[in-house]
Amino acid sequence: MPEQTHPRWPTRLWIVRHGQSAGNVARDRAHEAGEHHIDIDMRDVDVPLSELGEQQSDALGRWFAQGQGHGRPDVILASPYVRARETARRFRDAGGADADEPICADERLREKEFGILDGLTTAGIRALQPDQADFRRLLGKFYHRPPGGESWCDVIFRLRSLLDTVSLHYGGRQVMIVAHQVVVLCLRYIIENLSEAEILAIDKAGDVANCSVTEYAFDPTAGKDGGLTLVRYNVTASMEQDAVAEVTSEPDTPVAARG
Repeated sequence: MPEQTHPRWPTRLWIVRHGQSAGNVARDRAHEAGEHHIDIDMRDVDVPLSELGEQQSDALGRWFAQGQGHGRPDVILASPYVRARETARRFRDAGGADADEPICADERLREKEFGILDGLTTAGIRALQPDQADFRRLLGKFYHRPPGGESWCDVIFRLRSLLDTVSLHYGGRQVMIVAHQVVVLCLRYIIENLSEAEILAIDKAGDVANCSVTEYAFDPTAGKDGGLTLVRYNVTASMEQDAVAEVTSEPDTPVAARG
């Protein structure tokens, strides 16, 4: 077999969910009040981090700067959504990466699009879009696509393209992706070649925490050409050892402000 001259995958890949956002806070408030709509007066793409989300992002950067991340990224890819880009920027500025490391926005990492369900609470979907609530129960979250929105399969389709780009341009590099809860889970589905049942079981077992780290390392013995092997999933040690940042997570419901 000829020697491989260009590594196919990054030596290490970190996938991070953004810090807590103002949308997460508004969503919790709407659910507690039993309201149908989440009180957000801006596009989902523009929703910023909450104050706690800023602290979580800073804590993650300090944790990597202290050597707890198994290295530091020399490539940072982020969802174009403000909450993801700000998480990446604060992570870098807190020492998680070199100060001049660019943050590359990639639209394929954007939040799952919820279409007509955008901005509705679970109660709001049942009350205002009962047909969609029934379709989702019938099809399950993996295949249900609300009008104007995406299913998990749609997200997976664009993430396969994203990983092709990572393989082509960032082989042998240390790459961090900063995105959203569904993106974290769908990347696991692709990288680990999971089934629908397996990824939904992982999702059901626990939420992806804000600013948690999912980490892969390249293993030359994995498969014929080597592959990425899971090192750890949904790790929140950076916040647990930080006296300022509290661990937060949100359940995966079809509400745009949640992601």
